[in-house]
Amino acid sequence: MKAAVLYEVNKPLVIEDVSLPKPGPREVLIRTAVAGLCHSDLHFMEGLYPHPLPAVLGHESAGIVEQVGSDVTYVKPGDHVVTCLSVFCGTCDNCTTGRTVLCTDTTVKMLPGASNRMQWNRPEKLNQFLNLSSFAEQMLVHENAIVKIRNEMPLDLAALIGCGVITGYGAVVNTAKVTAGETVAVIGCGGVGMAAINGAQIAGAGRIIAIDTNPAKLQLATKLGATDIVNPADGDVVKQVRDLTNGGVHHSFEVLGRKETAEQAFGMLASGGTATIVGMIPFGQKIELHGFDFLRERKIQGSSMGSNHFRVDMPRLVDFYLRGRLHLEDWISAKLKLSEINEGFANMKAGKTLRSVIVFDS
Repeated sequence: MKAAVLYEVNKPLVIEDVSLPKPGPREVLIRTAVAGLCHSDLHFMEGLYPHPLPAVLGHESAGIVEQVGSDVTYVKPGDHVVTCLSVFCGTCDNCTTGRTVLCTDTTVKMLPGASNRMQWNRPEKLNQFLNLSSFAEQMLVHENAIVKIRNEMPLDLAALIGCGVITGYGAVVNTAKVTAGETVAVIGCGGVGMAAINGAQIAGAGRIIAIDTNPAKLQLATKLGATDIVNPADGDVVKQVRDLTNGGVHHSFEVLGRKETAEQAFGMLASGGTATIVGMIPFGQKIELHGFDFLRERKIQGSSMGSNHFRVDMPRLVDFYLRGRLHLEDWISAKLKLSEINEGFANMKAGKTLRSVIVFDS
C-alpha cells in the first residue's frame, strides 16, 4: 500500500510503499476510504509534540472492513467504520469506571508490538501513530479503535466525526455539559470549533458567540448555530464578550491551542463559569491566570477527545447528520489525493481551509 511517512519534523511527508500483515487476534484490517487532515497532525509534524519517527500520521478516518482476526465479534468484512484514537482496553481503572477516553493500557495490554506492525524495505522501525496511522491506504487496528456506522452515511463526512466533530461536540455536551439556555463562547472557528458551535446549538444553548479573525469562518459559524460573532481585530476579545453578555459567559471553549487564547477563555467567564481547553497548547508551555478570579468559582478544565464514549456518541452524531441537525457538508474545503497531502497541510497552516480530506479512491 501507499502511505505518507514523516521522517523529520518540519519536513514534508514522503509517500512510501508499506505493507501490513494479516490481522491477528482482535485486530481488524480496514481499507481506508477517507482521512481528514487535522491540526493535531500538524502539531506533531512541527515538533510541538514528541513522537517516535519515522511514522505514518493520520487519525481522523473512515473506511470499510476487509479482514478480521480471531476473536473479533464486533465487525465483519464489508462493515463501514469510523476510527477513533480513543482506543480502550476495557479493563483498566478508568475504563471500568466509565472513562474509556482516559484508558491507561492502550498499548501495554492490547497491542504489544503494534508500533512496529507496519513493514517496509528499510532497516529502521516504522512507527504507528495513535494506534491508527490513517494516512495510508489500509489500517491495521484493534477492534476497540473503531465504531460501526450506518452504510447510508457518506464516508467522507463520517471521517470528520472520527476526531474533529467528536472533539468539539463532546467538549460541549460531555465535558462541559452545557444545558439549555446557557451562554457559550467558542474561540477559534476551525473544524473543532465549528463542531463545538454546532454541538452547542444541539444542546440548546441560549447564546453562542463565535470568535475568529477570518470573516468567512465567522459567517459559516452563524449557519451552524452562532448567534453572535466577535473578531479579535475589532478590539479586546474579553471586553467584547463581556459587553455582549453583560458580564461574561457560562461556558467558554478554547480550540486553538494557544497560551493567550486559553487565558482569554478564562477571562471572559461570568462568576461560576467554566473554561474548557480543547486545543493542544504546545508541550511544556504554561498559562497564567489571576488567582482572585477563582474566588468567584470560575473554573478551568481540559477535554480529551470530547470526553467521548465513541461507540455511543458517534452513531448518535451520524443520526444527527442524517436528520439535518449536524451540518457536515459545509466543513469540507478540499478533497485531495494522498500525493497532495503536503499541499493540504500548507493550506491548513495558512488558514485557507476549514477541513481537507484525503480520498483514497481519487
